[in-house]
Amino acid sequence: MQKISRGVRIFALMISVTDLRNGTMFQEDESPWIVLNYEFVKVGRGSANVKLKARNLKTGAIIEKSYISNARVEEANVEKKKVSYLYADGENFTFMDVGTYEQFSLPKNQLGGVDKFLKEGMVVSLITWDEQPLSVDLPNSIEFKVTETGPGERGNSVSNVLKPATLENGLVISVPLFIHEGDVIKVDTRQGSYIERVAR
Repeated sequence: MQKISRGVRIFALMISVTDLRNGTMFQEDESPWIVLNYEFVKVGRGSANVKLKARNLKTGAIIEKSYISNARVEEANVEKKKVSYLYADGENFTFMDVGTYEQFSLPKNQLGGVDKFLKEGMVVSLITWDEQPLSVDLPNSIEFKVTETGPGERGNSVSNVLKPATLENGLVISVPLFIHEGDVIKVDTRQGSYIERVAR
């Protein structure tokens, strides 16, 4: 896609709002957005609306948007590259480009809540827009070691009774009673919830 100046493009690719799904990125009001929640709403006979909850990748603001079903939005001109998470310093999170070893920081408000899943050395996808670092994209699930949790029932495989557990990066989630300290579990980064035990 051609560019004539920063943020200005000659040929904008448009996508139907009915093709937007959770995690899809689009551009509006001179900002890139990522869809957090998509809902197709039928209104009366023959008409329908698309309702979105979306996060502004420049500011971190989350708002709700509504469109008629035949509306179109501009596809976001974003790129992704692999970076490694290094450390947090107050409200800033430092990453390193795994290819160039260049280091840079992103403020917490731009991370949209994914900071709670970060652990040192983790490789994630950096989202850039017009070569400007905006946010990071996590895999749908990540494995963590349980460092602290209350007693459970030995041999209990029932998963509908939960207890709190602290993970290696300090995140606290609810886990089944049969999970113990030292277990490695898989966590859903979209919901912040336990998926399964990977190893003991």
